[in-house]
Amino acid sequence: MRSLVPLLLLLFSSLALAQPVAPEALNKVFELAGVRLLCEQTDPLLKRGLPNEAAKKLGSQFASDALCTALARKVAAKLSSAQLDEAEELLKGTLAARFNAAELAVGATEEGALEEYRKQLAARPPRGARLELVQRLDKAAHTTDLAHLLRYEIGKTQAWLVLRGRGEKISESQLSERTAAEREALLVSSRQGVESFMLFAYRQIPSDQVLAYAQIYENPSVALLLNSTVAAIPEVFAERRAGFK
Repeated sequence: MRSLVPLLLLLFSSLALAQPVAPEALNKVFELAGVRLLCEQTDPLLKRGLPNEAAKKLGSQFASDALCTALARKVAAKLSSAQLDEAEELLKGTLAARFNAAELAVGATEEGALEEYRKQLAARPPRGARLELVQRLDKAAHTTDLAHLLRYEIGKTQAWLVLRGRGEKISESQLSERTAAEREALLVSSRQGVESFMLFAYRQIPSDQVLAYAQIYENPSVALLLNSTVAAIPEVFAERRAGFK
């Protein structure tokens, strides 16, 4: 009789990989991927564009912890434990740390240095190969997608609150139709802003390292994490709006 041991081992291994991921297990990888920062920026940016009374009524509906927890619930359902572990291991590596440090250093540069660099880019565009590398990294890391979605969903929520304050009821589909033009404009400006920021932040980093960094985000586990996050953001904002009292 054929031994069932190999079959049982394979079955147990598959079951282990299929174990659901707890939402709180995404805390570290959200921080490494910049998703936590997105959550932290949402509430102050949203309230900044609202009248005081409306901002107070909004309460903690879009607070960072609530927002990230809601995102984590949706994204966790798409990942296995093995995929989450692989994504976290890649995003906390030495190469990723170097790029994160380069991004943080932009804030420590002389005031106006980034804007001056952007003016230089307009006059002297970067080499095609370098720009293509940055665009590849941007696409893989979904940096423009995340920046664009944050700006769009905040503006969409502000518009919804204004209409609601006027006593006007509007569905999510109607709200999306009314803000479609703004969405396209924000996408273009977000992409331009991200590309110039990356070119400036990574200007001292060799192209082979930029390529290696892009390949981290092209890893299937990291890609699944970020694709799922991008897909979940509009859903979470819509749910937060629906839950507003």
